[in-house]
Amino acid sequence: MTLSYLDIAIKLGLGLFSLIFVINVSGKGNLAPNSASDQVQNYVLGGIIGGVIYNPSISILQYTIILLIWTILVLTLKWLKTNNHLLKRIVDGQFTILIKNGRVDVEACRSVGLTASDVALKLRAQGIYQLKQVKRAVLEQNGQLIVVQAGEENPKYPVVADGTIQTDVLETIDRTEEWLVGKLAELGYNEVSDIFIAEYDKGQLNVVTY
Repeated sequence: MTLSYLDIAIKLGLGLFSLIFVINVSGKGNLAPNSASDQVQNYVLGGIIGGVIYNPSISILQYTIILLIWTILVLTLKWLKTNNHLLKRIVDGQFTILIKNGRVDVEACRSVGLTASDVALKLRAQGIYQLKQVKRAVLEQNGQLIVVQAGEENPKYPVVADGTIQTDVLETIDRTEEWLVGKLAELGYNEVSDIFIAEYDKGQLNVVTY
C-alpha cells in the first residue's frame, strides 16, 4: 500500500488537536506528568498517534474514533479522581516520608524502590551531604524529593483537600485529626466536606471553602 501524505497530515492534525483539547480541558497547561496516570496517558497517546499515522489500513474515521475514545477515557478518569478520593489515592499514589529528624525510614525507601545510594544521590543533588542536616525528606508522587533542612520551616501542605482530611500530611507535622477538627470548629468550619483546601502555615490554618 502506498502512503498518502494527505492522510498522514490529517491524522497528525487530529492528534495535535486532541492533545491541545485534553490539555486545556484537564487544566494541566502542559504534558509534564504530575502522577502515574499522567505518564500512562502520555505513553498511550504517543502509541496511538505513532502507531496509526503511518498505517494506511486504518482510515481517518477509525483514527478519529480511537482518539475520541481515548479522550473520553482520560476525561472520565480525571472526573473520577476528582470525585473519588480513594480511587485517586489508588491511581496516583501518595507522597512518602523517607527521612524524619535525620533518621531514614528504610522500609519506606524500599517500598518506593529506592536504595541507600539513590537516596544519597537525591540529597547530594540538593547540596546535602549529611543526614543530620535533614529535618524531613518527602518523596512526591512525581518522583521529586522535597527536603526540609534542620532549622527551616516546613513546606505548606494541605491538611484538607477536596473535602477530605489528609492524614499523612497531619503525620508529617505531628498533628492529629482530632486537633484539626477542633481547630476548624474554632474557625467556624464544622463540616470538613465543605472545605476545598486548608493549609497549615506558621501555626495558622488558611481555609478555602467550596
